[in-house]
Amino acid sequence: MVAREIRRNSRRPPESTSGALLWRWRRNPLRRRTDVVEAWIALGLLLAVTAATPAAMFLVGDAAYRHHRQTARHEAAVRHHIPAVLVHDAPRHPEPGSPEAKMTRYPVTVRFTDPHGHTRTARADVEPALRAGDEIRVWVGEEGQITEPPLSAEQIRNRTMGAAMAAALAVPVIGVAAYGCAARRLERRNLAQWDTAWARTAPRWTTSP
Repeated sequence: MVAREIRRNSRRPPESTSGALLWRWRRNPLRRRTDVVEAWIALGLLLAVTAATPAAMFLVGDAAYRHHRQTARHEAAVRHHIPAVLVHDAPRHPEPGSPEAKMTRYPVTVRFTDPHGHTRTARADVEPALRAGDEIRVWVGEEGQITEPPLSAEQIRNRTMGAAMAAALAVPVIGVAAYGCAARRLERRNLAQWDTAWARTAPRWTTSP
């Protein structure tokens, strides 16, 4: 208990904020070798994160762009934009002509002929108030199922930017985690050294003359 109290009271001298950040670099009686090591680790990780962040953004963004471009090409090759006919009337929107009505889509059964010549029915999202027999166009996949259109250039760009931003956030997080692990290991070493030193010192303090 005494050793822990001494350690708490002597770890860092009270200084200003800037001094508290730089105290490990200054010579003082309380600075330990592990404090210097921790300072160098912090500096090394700071420089590494600064250099690695833009590199990670570029590499991850480039890989994501290539992947999504390839996906878009594949989807464009296997998906078909074909006509389909409504089997039932689509519901009417409560506020016809409103901005919400223009954006609202209702699932309705449609009939279409797939690229293999088979007549199929499926559910598709359509505009309000369409009538049975009205024709729309739907995207159909290789197996004749209704699917999403191929990735657009905007979607590719957004997904690429998202991947690059994720990489930019991941690098500092990894740096902080690495520093935390190193600091804990050094702290455990300091505690072990304190226990060893106290084991040598305690008998002189506690032995009666």
